[in-house]
Amino acid sequence: MRAAVYYNNRDIRVEERPVPLIGAGELLVRIEASGICGSDVMEWYRIKKAPIILGHEISGTITEVGAGVARFKKGMRVTVAHHVPCNTCRYCLEGNHSVCDMLRTTNFDPGGFCEFVRVPAVNVDRGTFLLPDSMSFEDATFIEPLGCVIRAFRMARFTPGTDVLVIGSGMSGLLHIKLARALGAGKIAATDINDFRLKAAKSAGADAVFRGDKVDVPVSVKEALGRMPGLVILCASSDPAISQALKSVDRGGTIILFAPKEPGGTYPFPLFDLWRDNITIINSYASPPLDTQMALDLIAAGRVEVNDMITHRLGLGEAAEGFRLASEAGDSIKVIIEPQR
Repeated sequence: MRAAVYYNNRDIRVEERPVPLIGAGELLVRIEASGICGSDVMEWYRIKKAPIILGHEISGTITEVGAGVARFKKGMRVTVAHHVPCNTCRYCLEGNHSVCDMLRTTNFDPGGFCEFVRVPAVNVDRGTFLLPDSMSFEDATFIEPLGCVIRAFRMARFTPGTDVLVIGSGMSGLLHIKLARALGAGKIAATDINDFRLKAAKSAGADAVFRGDKVDVPVSVKEALGRMPGLVILCASSDPAISQALKSVDRGGTIILFAPKEPGGTYPFPLFDLWRDNITIINSYASPPLDTQMALDLIAAGRVEVNDMITHRLGLGEAAEGFRLASEAGDSIKVIIEPQR
């Protein structure tokens, strides 16, 4: 089979690899669509494992079913979670699935930017989800990233009516805007340093958008919303963005750190101000099964529209161009790779 192999952001090679062999309890899935995630182009995160076949926002069709699998049949349309929790360790039982050892070590084989993947038995058991007939393979690639966003809102204990500021209006930022709107947020503001993405943020449901590099963000947000927002979501990790978040959140409010810095990076947190104003800072990572299922349901019901975020649809042979588009973050939002093209 053909596979797009990652060496670095500027070196993606289409190579021949054997179709994975499945065993008992496993599935073979033909990949129909796979989204390029922002984490796929975080070179500091990926380069240490190169060469590697990436791609975890997948959808496809089951082509082989291993012995003992009862819930799934050949021909079924599915999405598959690459990381799955054990659901029995003390972290999972406390609701902290993201730090489960199993979640951090599981994956499918080899990755979504190829023609077929093997789904291990544990992923079949708790990480494989049937797609409704009404959902396209393209839309299904948003289930995993939307699940991550849903978890962030859940960890932040979001309540309807809360005003929201999203800093960074890339794909994740837009999903936060769309989910906030679907869940009954009050007013929503968004920032970016890219006019193309600000236009997308407005279309996604933001009431006000601002160039983060050209305006005084806290002043502009307060003028637009009438007060500081109770929830600020950081989908950018630069120091200026972090400082804007800290100066923009209302007293008693919450900041979600959604975009990570490189390991060893420091954060400009004025701890006294956080203490005095009772600001809660949380981080969120991954999409446990409950959040994945909720994401699937929201997309299927049309509560969160995602198709309008797709800016590029490319074949496997064009994966290098897809990585260029995603890493440069210019006039692109979501780049979809379709391996069967």
